Amino acid sequence: MASYVVLEPNSNELHGVDTVFVRDGLRWLAFLFPVFWLLWHRLWIEAALALALALGIGALATLEGFAGGTLLSLLVALFFGLEAPTLYLAALRRRGWREVGLVEADSAADAETRYLAETVAQPAAPAGRETRRSAEPIASSVPPGGRGQSAGLLFNPGRS
Repeated sequence: MASYVVLEPNSNELHGVDTVFVRDGLRWLAFLFPVFWLLWHRLWIEAALALALALGIGALATLEGFAGGTLLSLLVALFFGLEAPTLYLAALRRRGWREVGLVEADSAADAETRYLAETVAQPAAPAGRETRRSAEPIASSVPPGGRGQSAGLLFNPGRS
């Protein structure tokens, strides 16, 4: 089963979009074509970094006596393939989305069904009280330092 992070817009500016499900795991297209994947998802700074890394590794590979160019390129591609969901989640947070839950499911359709079943099954709150969803973020609280959580290698909340 895969984990899906559930995000909703923080404001009413994003009309027509209610919920986004971001699957955690390796993104093959980000592994094979990191710059293009990042540009497709409008991650401009990350795409510039990936391009600079690719150009730097290419320049290093032309040096005589440097034999690790292929391995280094593979490691950078693997990093972007594994961290693509984390980078995308960070970009969505910067754009005004908030995490509302984490769902484990076999597919995106199953994740949506499970999430909706949990939120619709909530009993109505008395008038004047806020409702609290059971699909509360499991690991999405922001620590006191203001750094957001990450599902991958960059930052793991709760671990020292």
